[in-house]
Amino acid sequence: MLSMGRPPSGGHPAMLMCSAYNFYPKMIRVKWYRDDQEVTTGDVISTEELADGDWYYQMHSHLAFTPKAGEKISCSVEHASLKEPKELVWDSSMPEPERNKIAIGAAGLVLGLIVTAAGFIYYRTKARGRILVPSG
Repeated sequence: MLSMGRPPSGGHPAMLMCSAYNFYPKMIRVKWYRDDQEVTTGDVISTEELADGDWYYQMHSHLAFTPKAGEKISCSVEHASLKEPKELVWDSSMPEPERNKIAIGAAGLVLGLIVTAAGFIYYRTKARGRILVPSG
């Protein structure tokens, strides 16, 4: 499983988490790749293999990074139960809930502009027929 979140602190605005669940035997290897180059810097933090209490294990690896347009980031999991390493690629496109928020906000803005323009036009047409006479 590959998911995105915010790092607790530090100089990176984003963090990816690659998780492996329900595996046995305990030995597992998780690697991160950016544009097909293995990440070996201190931006990777991994947990030890954690026992689930049912003879299976889980492990989590985190990559703190600064997103760049067109960048390919992937997590590779190697385990005895897999014939070949499993690669999980991060989809950098905007999640659907975020796209929905933007679409609703844009629709609200357009509706607000239409109502404002209609009110202004109504005010101008009504104001044309009136002559202001000073009282006094």
